[in-house]
Amino acid sequence: MIRSDRAYDAPRTGSSQRVPGRVAAALAAVVACTALAAGCGIRSTSVPVDAGAAPSRMPCRTSAPAATAQPLESIPVHIYLVCASQLVTVERTVEVDESSSDRLRMAQSLLGELQRVPTAEERRAGFSTNVPTDLRVTAARKGDPEGTLRLSEQPEDLPAEALAQVVCSYAESEPLSSGGSVLLGGPGNYTPRGYLCTTETKSRPGNVPTLGAVELP
Repeated sequence: MIRSDRAYDAPRTGSSQRVPGRVAAALAAVVACTALAAGCGIRSTSVPVDAGAAPSRMPCRTSAPAATAQPLESIPVHIYLVCASQLVTVERTVEVDESSSDRLRMAQSLLGELQRVPTAEERRAGFSTNVPTDLRVTAARKGDPEGTLRLSEQPEDLPAEALAQVVCSYAESEPLSSGGSVLLGGPGNYTPRGYLCTTETKSRPGNVPTLGAVELP
């Protein structure tokens, strides 16, 4: 009897079907990972990315200015600016030369602050100033009462609010005031007058042109 070899050539169905199944599973895993990475916005790159140094909270500041020949002392002062048609006090800081920190020096420093354009913060709050930038203050003349300050313009010729600012800033400065008033004169030969800084002066500076001026004997 002749035996046929076909019985031994039967295909191994189970083994041949398992291989394609494994390949399909691997491909599905790769596709899933690729989709997950794309959904997270992650891009693969072979180039290293330098995001820079971590942000710093310290502001960038220049070095302190070189020291001047004369020693300067910073002191807080109060001046009066105009806000809502009234006089309102504002604190500033001025540098006074210790070698000449007299009444005139203080008067000049306060006048300079009154003439300065208010800061951005002050302007946002409604502050302004009416003091002319060309106004100057000098010491008393011979024969003037003690404590007199002379302005480069006659006080009564200044805008009312400007004069109110000067008077109240001077009258409430301890080195410059004399019994709650300030003695002011102009460039002419007129007798200096004592100007008072009253509550009415602060609340209605534009309506009190003479600011309660008192004639000196």
